[in-house]
Amino acid sequence: LQSTFSQALGYKTKSPCVSGQAGREDLNPAVLYPWRQRSSGGLSRVKRDWIIPPIRVLENSKQVPENLVQIKSDKIFTGEVIYKLEGPGVDQDPKDLFEIDDKTGWIRSMIPLDREKYRSFTLKAFALSPSGERLENPSTIEIVVLDQNDNRPNFSQKEFAGSVSEFSVPGTSVMSVTATDADDPTTDNAILSYSIVGQESIPPLRVNKTMFGINNETGAIYIRDVGLDREVVKGFRLILQVADMSGMGLTSLANAVIHVTDINNNPPRFSPYLVSFTNKVDFVIGWVNATDNDEPGTGNWETKYTIAKGNPSRNFAIRTDPVTNEGILSVVKTLDYETQEVYTLTLTVENVNPLSIKAPRDPVSSATVVVTVVNENEAPRFNKDPIEIVVLESVVPGTVLASNIAYDPDNAKLKYDILRDPEGWLIINHETGEITARTPFNVRSPHVKNNIYNAVIRVTDTDAGGISTTASLVITLRETNDFFPQLFPLMGTVCSESGRETSGLFLSAVDEDLPPHAEPFTFQLQDINVSANWTIIQVNETHAVLRPLVELETEEYAVTVLVTDSGTPSLSAYAQVNVTVCLCGKDGECKAEAAAIFGTRVGVSFIALLVIMASIALLLLLLLLAVAVGNCRRHHMKKGEGLLVGDSDEDIRDNVLNYDEQGGGEEDEVRQHNTLQLAEASYLQPLRKDYPDNLPSPSYPRKPPADPTDIEDFINDGLEAADHDPNVPPYDTALIYDYEGDGSLAGSLSSIASASSDGDQDYDYLNDWGPRFKKLANMYDPR
Repeated sequence: LQSTFSQALGYKTKSPCVSGQAGREDLNPAVLYPWRQRSSGGLSRVKRDWIIPPIRVLENSKQVPENLVQIKSDKIFTGEVIYKLEGPGVDQDPKDLFEIDDKTGWIRSMIPLDREKYRSFTLKAFALSPSGERLENPSTIEIVVLDQNDNRPNFSQKEFAGSVSEFSVPGTSVMSVTATDADDPTTDNAILSYSIVGQESIPPLRVNKTMFGINNETGAIYIRDVGLDREVVKGFRLILQVADMSGMGLTSLANAVIHVTDINNNPPRFSPYLVSFTNKVDFVIGWVNATDNDEPGTGNWETKYTIAKGNPSRNFAIRTDPVTNEGILSVVKTLDYETQEVYTLTLTVENVNPLSIKAPRDPVSSATVVVTVVNENEAPRFNKDPIEIVVLESVVPGTVLASNIAYDPDNAKLKYDILRDPEGWLIINHETGEITARTPFNVRSPHVKNNIYNAVIRVTDTDAGGISTTASLVITLRETNDFFPQLFPLMGTVCSESGRETSGLFLSAVDEDLPPHAEPFTFQLQDINVSANWTIIQVNETHAVLRPLVELETEEYAVTVLVTDSGTPSLSAYAQVNVTVCLCGKDGECKAEAAAIFGTRVGVSFIALLVIMASIALLLLLLLLAVAVGNCRRHHMKKGEGLLVGDSDEDIRDNVLNYDEQGGGEEDEVRQHNTLQLAEASYLQPLRKDYPDNLPSPSYPRKPPADPTDIEDFINDGLEAADHDPNVPPYDTALIYDYEGDGSLAGSLSSIASASSDGDQDYDYLNDWGPRFKKLANMYDPR
């Protein structure tokens, strides 16, 4: 048993249980007893299975099929034992690599094995009876494929690239290369060795000595010798070799290209050292050149030019052409021939990158440039561009805004023009350039942005060529207080209830001026009589409340309010506010009977509808009155009565005769005089009103007759009041302005001129009639 056990563990002991072919004893035992167990008399226990050593098989063996090992059971069975093998390589993928002789138990390899594909196989061996009954428990058999050196090492790249600075010292690392081998890394078959088998300089034949070495174990390439100069050689091409078996086995080749990089070891130098230019234009005047032996396109080759001397006023500048590396010298400030004719400049040149410590310590290269200024007809120049002016918007026409704005370096005669003045506010003297205001400015013009008005001025010399220059004229407008404040509303209602405080009318003021010439506004009552009954209370900067001081009767009142802005100087305006004092309901609206009388508030309620209906009825009544009065007047005219003047023909001057038929004249020729009709009972002393013409005229209430049961009496009373009113013309007659012919009622109407000289008449009183007669007053103004 001991001998069999030793053979089972793979020991080289001779035993009758071990048999096999000669020369195989060093790899595998001839016979395996995988099911052998220890036993003794009496009680026994089952031991663990024996540890079976792996079966070793060389890859790529050509002797196939090949017996590997024989397995047997050492138990005595009455019948035949059948052996069976299962697992990868037998009945599992990859199939049919191994098989077993079911009678003898020999395991064979059927085809050559490849270790790089399958390194080992784990199989199950069975001992069965002819009926298929297991005689022993399954036993595990492991087959290991042994490696052979059948794979060449391979570089990771066909060509490697690296770089190294010129003049690097020996031992400087350049790059590393790598290779792999598919053979077993635990054997010599995969131990690699690197070497350099060839070297070629770029360009060829520039360097003959070996410049690089390689670490045979790691593949690190390093500098071996001195003398790397990029100005001599640009790079090297190396032929690399890797071999397995520590350099004694299979080999492969690859290339390595090493570039020699530049260091700044060559300072730039001017060529030539003296350059002359003539300044014919005011920009680029010439190019200077410096040579550098370092690699083009790098910071070691790129140059930086400097004007070291001769440029105290910075009239010149120099820059580098990025393509040619030349210096471009240009004029950045206009040169004046009358001031200086020749400039001598000293230029220096350096590299963009600092010089290497390995570069020679030569002084910085310099060159001298002589620039000769050529006298030319120069363009005129403005003293300032832009020309800035600050002026009030209400500037007086003819005010001088700017003068002495330009000059000519050659003392040529100049001519001035305005190229752009969209509002036409400016006048320029073509010879002196003096700019004056044509009209007052308007800060609200669409061409004024942020209170700035822009114009363009041109000045041209009158010598040959006519060179011109333009400049911007920037006018900053300051706001002036040129608009009167306006008050609104100009009519409203105030509720009056006995025993309760009377409500007020809210007033507001606006001003088209900008701050600080607008709000805050002040509100005042100027009339002493009005101030006794009314007061005005300032609410805020733009609002006030007009409120009665005493209990007033329910009727309409004309209250004159003076509103003043905060400008400098301040402007004031009078406004007549028509206030209706009426009895109000719970909702604060005038009651129906009050609204019908005064008609100052119209709402959208049922009360408002009653007011509208009452107003229509009153309008129809007035229309009937007007028709009746007209008929009566015609009746009197037929009798020669009803004129406001006597029967004398000499007394009809400054009047217009009534012809019964009058054509539809224009509004500004014959006014609707019925608007001037006032009842005698409601006539009030006219108030002076200084407010815009678009404000509504005051409306005075006219009370209806107490009991108009007799419409004829009512009409006759109204007619009599109109006939005896000396202040207004009748309803159905035109105003008589002047005498229009001698002895003929159909005199010429081609002119409104009077029969007598206008010089004998005094029309100054027309100026007192208010803004509605302003146009007529201007027509007769002797000025």
